[in-house]
Amino acid sequence: MSKKQIRTFSSEEKARIVLELLKETSTLSQLSSKYSVTGKSIQLWKKQFLANASLAFDPEKVVSVYKEQINKLKSSNDELAKALGKTTVERDWAVGKLKSLDSSNKKVLSIPSLIPYPRQDNAPYYP
Repeated sequence: MSKKQIRTFSSEEKARIVLELLKETSTLSQLSSKYSVTGKSIQLWKKQFLANASLAFDPEKVVSVYKEQINKLKSSNDELAKALGKTTVERDWAVGKLKSLDSSNKKVLSIPSLIPYPRQDNAPYYP
């Protein structure tokens, strides 16, 4: 048994096949055997082609939709960059503060078992 190789079609090839179908010079079965693709796929391409045909006459609509998406992504990216910058500054400050402490204070801050934490359930604390 050999595996059937899956062929992918570019958008230009799909458009050419659909236009050939719309010219009605060839039937669906003729086109499917000619291009080695199922009739169902050609029907799906035809449906997509006809649904988006109006965009060929109104390209500004497509551009405006993409511009809105780009602006949303830019604002989201700016917010994330601002949060990252703030976190980086806070980390740098904490590292600088830790370097400025003497060694006994560093040991207390860096070894968690030396710090007594208050328990929420009133259980005794055993370090």
